[in-house]
Amino acid sequence: MATSIKLSAIEKGTGPILLLVPGWSQSAKSYQAQIDGLSDRYRVIAVDMRGHGDSPKPASGYRIARLAQDLREFILDHNLNDISIGGHSMGASILWSYIEQFGADRISKFIFIDQAPVVTNGFGLEGQALKETGAAFTPDVLYATAAGVANAQSAVLDGLKGAFFSASISDAVVAFNKAEALKMPGTYAARLLVDHCSQDWRDVIEHVVPKLGKPVLVIGGALNTIFPVEAAQWIASKIPGARLEIFSADEGGSHFMFVENPEKFNAVLKSFVG
Repeated sequence: MATSIKLSAIEKGTGPILLLVPGWSQSAKSYQAQIDGLSDRYRVIAVDMRGHGDSPKPASGYRIARLAQDLREFILDHNLNDISIGGHSMGASILWSYIEQFGADRISKFIFIDQAPVVTNGFGLEGQALKETGAAFTPDVLYATAAGVANAQSAVLDGLKGAFFSASISDAVVAFNKAEALKMPGTYAARLLVDHCSQDWRDVIEHVVPKLGKPVLVIGGALNTIFPVEAAQWIASKIPGARLEIFSADEGGSHFMFVENPEKFNAVLKSFVG
């Protein structure tokens, strides 16, 4: 089994717990606007996953299932209960893996932020079915991207700007995002990318999450920067009572809408978490 590690985290505020899980190669600092903007009413905790940010970078364990186990160990080690938990991009996949392994133990509300149920179309899907899965890659593109990350990480991250942000994003934000991503060694980032993008979470979303009976918020972006908005709509449609929030193009509705429009994003979270 992969070595257990102590995840680094940023924590601010007191009150109900809001635990935030970043996406692939991203650090807890991607949520700085939420840490600062919501800590007046919540105990906001943002974690660096294995290999990411300021967390340890062991040589093994770069799979979604192991990251979900790391998250579980973090929750238990810090004795967190009654958690509202949000995952962005790969962070949502980590939550789906957590649910598959541990159910909703200690978690009261789930927030899934712009992550498709399927990232790589290895099924020959077309048309509306393809849009609903959200698949952004073909198998060839996935492995080519992973090879690029392993061998030319900086250049690949530069190329992903348009998949993450709107055209109006500042150079400073992009530079900060890239610097945090480069804290993760390229070979580990590539390995994790392949595992993450090879998963199919449709069964968990459709048949496991509804049985938990927990409030769910699904957030998407109308700019379709990496995932089509139909993916968020499909997820919400499969979870009875789920709330769907789509950020329009004018509202900074990119993959990183919580960075581009933190005012609206934080207001949406306040309304949902209560």
